[in-house]
Amino acid sequence: MPMNQDVIITAALTGAGDTVRKSPHVPVTPEQIARSAVEAADAGAAEVHIHVRDPETGAPSRDPRLYREVVERIKETGTDVVINLTAGMGGDLVIDPDEPLRQLPGTDLVGGLERLPHVEDLLPDICTLDCGSLNFGDGSNLYVSTPDMLRAGARRIQELGVRPELEIFDTGHLWFAKQLLAEGLLDDPTVFQLCMGIPWGAPADPGVLQSMVNMLPEGAQWASFALGRMQMPWVAQSVVLGGHVRVGLEDNLYLGKGVKATNAQLVERAVTIVEAMGARVATPDEARQKLGLKPRTPSVAQEGTA
Repeated sequence: MPMNQDVIITAALTGAGDTVRKSPHVPVTPEQIARSAVEAADAGAAEVHIHVRDPETGAPSRDPRLYREVVERIKETGTDVVINLTAGMGGDLVIDPDEPLRQLPGTDLVGGLERLPHVEDLLPDICTLDCGSLNFGDGSNLYVSTPDMLRAGARRIQELGVRPELEIFDTGHLWFAKQLLAEGLLDDPTVFQLCMGIPWGAPADPGVLQSMVNMLPEGAQWASFALGRMQMPWVAQSVVLGGHVRVGLEDNLYLGKGVKATNAQLVERAVTIVEAMGARVATPDEARQKLGLKPRTPSVAQEGTA
């Protein structure tokens, strides 16, 4: 597959990890998340990937009101950016290793359709669909996304006319995503995010990424990311193999050794890498065209202007 010449940069702004106490730059409140989205877009991100957090505690949240506030704040600024809302929250299961039927604190497990109320409310450009279950890190933390849950979720997202971004944490997830496509539960163009280096999914290994790229259905649009210090090398790795890129504080807190980053700084660094490779950074409108999205809806700030 030839190198990608027109690269969509996505900024994953805050995520759901325990990062708030590790960096002062991780946005928490809807105002902070929206401001970070605007700064990332100004730096060159065509797309922003959004989680929300409890404004008081910083803990991850599924509250649709918080998603609404973030999206409205972004749109009120008139900023042109593709909105990508996570729909992966609600899959967390923490079990007692000695009594596996007993759930421990940290569990937030609901059905596939119960992970979508904010998507139904806001109808974003994109929402994520995590395409399989996973041992999520060490200990007894599981991410649960069963075939039945995924079929129900994919069907509902399709009904809503929202483009699913298929989150692939291991090769079996990609295999099942292709099954969803074969069953007519996904529309073209399919959009894949190849998520590398999350223990214990696919390792951040270039050979593994190449194998996953080789498995993609014809015509798919795809991006990839890796965690921590591999984030910026993975920008180059993805572009070389024909993909788009994702950076941001969800996946990495540092600009360099000991230097805490902002989302905008990480996007700026990605822009530098992409352009130094001889490629160009795609605009939001170009991203919409590539990903098969609807044209931009005028924002509140734009309405009523000449």
